[in-house]
Amino acid sequence: MHSMIKKIAVPDSQLARAATEFVRDTENDLLFHHSSRVYYWGALAGEHRGLKVDKELLYVGCMFHDVGLTHEHCSCDKRFEVDGANAARDFLRSYGVNEQDITTVWTAIALHTTPGIPEFMAPEIALLTAGVEMDVLGMGYETFSESDREAVTAEHPRSANFKEDIISAFYNGIKHKPQTTFGNVKADVIKDKERDFQPLNFCSIIRNSAWKG
Repeated sequence: MHSMIKKIAVPDSQLARAATEFVRDTENDLLFHHSSRVYYWGALAGEHRGLKVDKELLYVGCMFHDVGLTHEHCSCDKRFEVDGANAARDFLRSYGVNEQDITTVWTAIALHTTPGIPEFMAPEIALLTAGVEMDVLGMGYETFSESDREAVTAEHPRSANFKEDIISAFYNGIKHKPQTTFGNVKADVIKDKERDFQPLNFCSIIRNSAWKG
């Protein structure tokens, strides 16, 4: 792989290898390769920004960030981001990781679809979101060299129809619990697939509350 990619290679640790195995066994190819690319984009963004980051924690966060979309780790009442964060927390605890580091990873996953906040938090939190934004939304695309983009996508290919495939993956993971999309970007996903979907409205909730004035 390109020298820059080698510099931010996946950590060679028992924890990282176990995370890879866990996610490989849990997610389909689409989500596995997406999550893997998110790590590379996040780690590269950290290099660009001169951030000191725990790459092992970043890797685990990136790999687990969409686990909540899978049947095995999907709840009926929680945001998929929280489901993924909880799965990562249980995984890290099983390896004796300290609670402060677990909280960092949990927060990184839980906030990765809440723009405007993670960028001001710990590097592992900020960079997970940066990686997701690059891979899904193309944010910061031009800040990555062509050789780095080619190297990452050669290692973890994007499907020919990735844009529509990832929207469908989001929808399939959350369509049974639309109430969890209130206040986050996933309401747009259900609206895209179900044109008559009426998301909860913040102002309507205020006006219809039990308060008199």
